[in-house]
Amino acid sequence: MLGAIIGDIIGSPYERHNIKTVDFPLFSGRSRFTDDTVLTAALAEGLMDGFGDEVKTEACVKSSMLKFGRRYPKAGYGSHFKRWLLSPDAETCDSFGNGAAMRVSPAGWIFSDLEATEKYAAISARVSHGHPEGIKGASSVAGAIFLARTAKDKAVIKKYVEGKYGYDLSRRIDDIRPVYAFDSSCQGSVPEAIIAFLESDGFEDTIRKAVSIGGDSDTIAAIAGSVAEAFWGIPEDIKHESLERLDTVILSVIERWEIFLYGLRRDKFNN
Repeated sequence: MLGAIIGDIIGSPYERHNIKTVDFPLFSGRSRFTDDTVLTAALAEGLMDGFGDEVKTEACVKSSMLKFGRRYPKAGYGSHFKRWLLSPDAETCDSFGNGAAMRVSPAGWIFSDLEATEKYAAISARVSHGHPEGIKGASSVAGAIFLARTAKDKAVIKKYVEGKYGYDLSRRIDDIRPVYAFDSSCQGSVPEAIIAFLESDGFEDTIRKAVSIGGDSDTIAAIAGSVAEAFWGIPEDIKHESLERLDTVILSVIERWEIFLYGLRRDKFNN
């Protein structure tokens, strides 16, 4: 979860002002959290509130998305999600935007097997992103996170995501970067984010490579950062600098999330 939030904060100054290099300041006065962070926190809350029940989880995720989205109306949502957010009945829209994938990281941590991880990732996506590509994007990222924290093998992650989801992960960042333009779809940003992780040798390197791709920089970095956190963890200085940029509402969700995860791991150990 924190990996996505940090990627969002670091990438935020470059979303509309792309920087096609890995040599840039990680933080500046313009570094802030955006919709990626808001909706990641919302999903974490929804998954905790509905844990263990599919129907309840879907309802809780929807409720949290609406609550957080309306609390932060100017966070930078995509047009489809904004319409969903402002709709009185908030029915699922047929969106394949990368919002489904940018917020999905909590689903990669909360379940003890890959099947459940991907099932609940799909549930979390279809609340607002009902297009198959939106669901695919969220499920693939959650699966990559699960494998990153359990298998700890990039080759396993690459083979699985390519085989199940059909994304081309054989490309190189140096080939993608010069021609890449803004693309807010899952199919046009999720593979690039995963490639940034696969090519990197640490958390910070992943974020730098993701931002350097250009396009929807904060979201690509959020997706890449969510997988990188599961694989390497997060350097304390980067974590501290990012937490300083969050408000008390988001921080309270993070605190509850960490306690919740600790309880799950403890219960599993005791059983």
